[in-house]
Amino acid sequence: MTGGVRPLGLPWPALVGLAALAAPRVVLHDLELIQEGTPVNALLVFGPLACWIAVVVWRRPPRPFRTVVVIGALYGVFLAVGHQVLWDAAFDGAAPSLGGSLADVAPAVQEVLLRVAAVGSSLVTGVVVGVLTGAVAALLCRFLPARDRHAAP
Repeated sequence: MTGGVRPLGLPWPALVGLAALAAPRVVLHDLELIQEGTPVNALLVFGPLACWIAVVVWRRPPRPFRTVVVIGALYGVFLAVGHQVLWDAAFDGAAPSLGGSLADVAPAVQEVLLRVAAVGSSLVTGVVVGVLTGAVAALLCRFLPARDRHAAP
């Protein structure tokens, strides 16, 4: 990169920081400190996404959709790490197991397979959240007038 050009329109620490806004819900949910359907849960689900959109609409990166997809992918990493770190607490010592024809697989192998699947699921979830939120941000950037950077505050 030359001349300080940022293809995503925001510095990497800002992108990581925006993704990290969604991390507290992962911890609180896995520790069962919040429940689905409550106002606190809704705030922790939608608040970070609203912040992602607000920052992108305010800063107007060259490719707002791509910028938010990257934030979502980073969120997926936080989601994956959080679920792995809190695996035992989330399942209260009764980790899930495979069934059917895979029920006889060694428990250690089952745990590895389930953890890998959870990581993959978290990464996909983050990207999908980024795609959906990025679509909203891109539409808003397209149809809302840009703020005048030269106007008095």
